[in-house]
Amino acid sequence: ALPTSLLALAAAGAGGKVGVDLPRGKNLVGAFHPPSLVLADPAALDTLAEEAVGDGRAEMLKAALIGDPDLLAWMTAEGARPAQRWLERALAVKIAVVEADPLERGEREKLNLGHTVAHALETATGYALRHGEAVAVGLLAEAHLSEALGLAEPGLAAQVEAALAALNLPRRYRGPAPEQVLAAMAADKKRRRGRLRFALLQALGQVALGVEAPPEAVQEALAAVWEGR
Repeated sequence: ALPTSLLALAAAGAGGKVGVDLPRGKNLVGAFHPPSLVLADPAALDTLAEEAVGDGRAEMLKAALIGDPDLLAWMTAEGARPAQRWLERALAVKIAVVEADPLERGEREKLNLGHTVAHALETATGYALRHGEAVAVGLLAEAHLSEALGLAEPGLAAQVEAALAALNLPRRYRGPAPEQVLAAMAADKKRRRGRLRFALLQALGQVALGVEAPPEAVQEALAAVWEGR
């Protein structure tokens, strides 16, 4: 695998998952196919437009929230342009999770943080929203959901929002109403027995897996990050 975007370097390039988006939903056709080698050359990042860099920043922020407080501190203090050490630390988080659970039977579900909402946003907008933009908004929406369900102490969503602001990442989305985004979750591959399941942040570095959330709570969390049409 020869990833040349920050999104690919920080996320898909080192994961061993391959997937295809369908009109009905994100990543609905896929497989596990680990590469024999990943060559991640940060020099490729010098050619990227700013919006493409933002895509990868969102995935690195996810890694920091999951398991690297130092990375989170660096990212929020050093501005929006990624440093190579950010990438190294974000990859270290992902690689450790993937090696512990290569086929996503438990621990690897941590990497879904922010993505249940993000994939629904992409589907509901017809993929007009970039993946990193959707992940950024998804991280915040799911932080609101975690607080609403009593998994996280009040203030977690504010911490996530402050980190997004420091990294010049979106905190709100425009377009489909919350109920439309909720409807798009019907195709989410992480559903079990018809119920939505989330990986939710309980605190920095602590993720609860397989959390079932009532639709009304999910819709309220989406409303918290919706700016209207």
